[in-house]
Amino acid sequence: MKKTGRGWLWAVAIIVVIAAVATWLIWPKDNGEQRINTAKAEVRNIEVVVTATGRLQPLDFVDVGAQVSGQLEVLHVEVGDTVERDQVLAEIDATVLEARLDGVRAQLRFQQAQKREREATLDLANINLARQEKLFVDRATSEELVQSAAATARAEEARRDAVQAQIEQTESSLRADEANLNYTRIFAPMPGTVTNIVARRGQTLNAAQTTPTIMTIADLSTMRVEAQVSEADVSRLRDGMDVYFTTLGNRGHRWYSKLDIIEPTPSIENNVVLYNALFEIPNPDGVLLPQMTTQVFFVVDSAESVVSVPASAVRPAGRGQFEVQVMRNGRPEAVRVEVGISDRVHTEIKSGISAGDEVVIPTQAGMPPGGMRMMRG
Repeated sequence: MKKTGRGWLWAVAIIVVIAAVATWLIWPKDNGEQRINTAKAEVRNIEVVVTATGRLQPLDFVDVGAQVSGQLEVLHVEVGDTVERDQVLAEIDATVLEARLDGVRAQLRFQQAQKREREATLDLANINLARQEKLFVDRATSEELVQSAAATARAEEARRDAVQAQIEQTESSLRADEANLNYTRIFAPMPGTVTNIVARRGQTLNAAQTTPTIMTIADLSTMRVEAQVSEADVSRLRDGMDVYFTTLGNRGHRWYSKLDIIEPTPSIENNVVLYNALFEIPNPDGVLLPQMTTQVFFVVDSAESVVSVPASAVRPAGRGQFEVQVMRNGRPEAVRVEVGISDRVHTEIKSGISAGDEVVIPTQAGMPPGGMRMMRG
């Protein structure tokens, strides 16, 4: 047991020695000379962007609801189905409405019969009035009887008009009940895709106070991105600017568009003021779906195939002037440059140096050289 313990200690000691020797051989030796981090100027594309997260929504969609109460009897579609305009989507039990409609029709027939009766009575009253007027001319009746006959005729005419008003009221109720019966069949108001079904077969729908939603139909051929931009960045956006986005499921693919509008009314989340920036994107293949999360990039400025250096390599050199240090004959040399746009990682160099030049990257004192460095000496 003791020998085994000593062997283990010797093994650990040997490993430590080997690690120390390897570190001494590999790690650069400090000969008193300054370590210089460098990087080469290279040609690249630079973009200045405002980033935001967003959601995909259909540009055109409608919530299909029920205008009458009743039990949902049949659903003719499922989520994901493509529908045409005026296609039957669902049916509500129409038993109660059909019975009510039969009652209104019977009432209408009764009132029409009453009207015919009143018209016959009115005809008789008019005949009696005409006879009394003729007899009065021949002095064969009294004026009182003539006046009574005239009053009777007017009264019968009023009774007929009253029945006619009742008929018109019943006909109005009949049209409403016929419309309600038609509402038991739910039709598609637009072509599109069924994206959501809220109600289920057998569910009782109550349309007395609010219109219950049965399903949602959306046109997925064109989508809209709703990106939330912070108040610090929204002033940098402008209508018509280039914008692109990626999705969580396909970060390698970019969809390009133009900014349409910035909604002026903000939303506040966790004390952060956000504005909705909206733009549209064609979706002919249907790969973009509602509620997908997007990473949005609004292109404030861009430059293609320009000479660039790491942004940390550029230093101010007086009023509106800049310089970088370039390695010349093994030594850093300050060179005045004209700069362009910068994305905070890389800065465009319009003149002063060329692609391939080796520029110095300043490092913080006391820190070991970073990934891009060259050891001098």
